[in-house]
Parts: sequence; C-alpha cells; structure tokens
Amino acid sequence: MRLLKAGYQGIYLPELGVAMDGTHPDADFTFVTHAHADHMHKNRSAHTYASQPTLKLMHLRGFRGSSTELKFNTPFETDRFTVTLYPAGHILGSAMIFIESDSGSLLYTGDYRTPPSPATEGFNAPPRADFLITEATFGLPIYRWKTTDELAEEIRSFAKDTLAEGYTPVFLAYNLGKAQEIMHLLAPLNHPAMIHGAGFNLCSVYVEENIDLGNFMAYERETCEGKILVCPSSALSGGFASNVKKKRIAYCSGWASLESRRTQLTVDKLIPISDHLDFYELIDFCERMDPKKVYITHTPNPDVVKHFLDERNISSAFLNTEMQADD
Repeated sequence: MRLLKAGYQGIYLPELGVAMDGTHPDADFTFVTHAHADHMHKNRSAHTYASQPTLKLMHLRGFRGSSTELKFNTPFETDRFTVTLYPAGHILGSAMIFIESDSGSLLYTGDYRTPPSPATEGFNAPPRADFLITEATFGLPIYRWKTTDELAEEIRSFAKDTLAEGYTPVFLAYNLGKAQEIMHLLAPLNHPAMIHGAGFNLCSVYVEENIDLGNFMAYERETCEGKILVCPSSALSGGFASNVKKKRIAYCSGWASLESRRTQLTVDKLIPISDHLDFYELIDFCERMDPKKVYITHTPNPDVVKHFLDERNISSAFLNTEMQADD
C-alpha cells in the first residue's frame, strides 16, 4: 500500500484517493481524526468526514467547509473501500481510521490513548490490521503513566490542599482535551472552576456529550481568586491570574515526567498526565494488532521504538510524512 504526505503532517493513499489528517489535491475523501490544530485542516474545498464531536469542535475552531458525520464502530462503504471510525480515547471525538480494501486493511491511529481518557467516548480497535500507522510521541521507556485513579487522586489532592492553605490552584493544560479532562477529574470536588476563554468555548461540545465538567465558568480576572483555574502555559505570560498573589501552579502534561520542566516553567507541581499512550502501551498495542508492518510517525525516537518492535519480531519503519513508503 502506497503512503504519501498530505498537507503538513497527514497521510495520502493514492490508490484509494484518501487523505487523512491533511488535504491533498487529488483526494476524493478527506478524513480527520480529531480537532487538534495539527490534525484538522481549514480547506473549504475538501469535503471532510469525521465523528460528530470532532466536526463540532472543528467548526468552533474555524472550519467552514462541507462535511459528513460518521458514527463510531459503523462501517461506511464506498466503491473502493470500507472505512470504520474507532474511538481513540485521545480527546472527545477522536477516532482511529480503519480502511479495508483490495490492498488489505490499514489502521491509521492519529493520536490515541489506551487506557482512554475518561473525558472521551472510550477506546475500541479492530481485532487486527495488515498495516498500522502509529504515532509514537512518547517513544522512550522512561514514559510510563500512572493509572487514571492515581492521577485523579493526585489532581484532587493538589487542589484541596492548595485551597485549604489559602492559595489559588492553577492547572496548566491545553485548551482542548487536557483542560476538559482535568475539569472532569476535579468535578467531584464541586468547587467553582474557571477556564481560559478559548478553552471555555469548546466545553459546550463536552457538555452536549454528557461529559461532567463540574461547576465551571469562563475566566474572569476580577473574581478568579479562590477558584480552581485551568489555562494553557502560554496564558500565564499573557497575564492570566497575574492579580492573584497567592497561587500554586501544577503543570499537567506527559512532558511533566521530566523534572527539568519544573524549573523551565517555574511551577510548584508536575503532574505527568498525557492524552497519548505511554511507551509500553504503544509497544503492546502494536503487538496486539498483529500487523504485517508498523509505520512509526510523529516521534523523535523512531529507532528506539523500532528496536523494541524488532525484539517482538514486528516489522516496522519510520514514516516521515515528507517521504514516500511503498509496501
């Protein structure tokens, strides 16, 4: 199956006329896995297929093209292939794209997480695939995540202890996905929370999908003290909560596994919570899919991932989306 680059980071399958997470001038079908900026596009001429929550989020983030909603776990047939979206557990609406054709079956993961984020539709995958295209953002053995229950306890304890000592807790998290997951895990505290305006606008889709985000409102500078605050790291340098003298800051990211991030960001707490799978979950998933070949993308460490796959007799190659790959 031939794989070509589509857009900035996407994939194009020329034999099927399929683009994924990018657009291509010859594509007849354009699929988007989720609404993060590096995966969605804003090309109005590309009719787009995605899950309903992803399309809602894309429209809130500026997409104005035509689209078709696809249901999870439900095959969609064309004259050249059958495609099924499987929930990826990454952010709300995130999907893996499973394509079956005369060339074999291919699973394109986009970004994914197993076990899934509790603020998503969950995670499900086909029994196997002939070809697997997987991201490997955290492609080193140093990345092993705690369980969701352990992380929830860590996040709630930081908020409770900070408030009890008269400080305002601030959680640094991306506006889409991570912010809503933090809010969902804090919801049982029922303490008022304020979220950065750009993230607040996206919360409506989560509420429509019955994800409990707790007692939340949009950030207001004058009244934010004593609330639980959620914002991206970049917002702090822009003046977010700068009027609050007594605050403690938690950095929430998979990169929080690196102790150096504490001094780089001047934060009080590192919480390594990621919306990607960790290294061991990645290797296990590749083995579970029993593919003829794994294509590794979006990683600074393809050789390490390939080494561990070689040890399990799984054929693999780094797929630089600037390059072509034939198999």
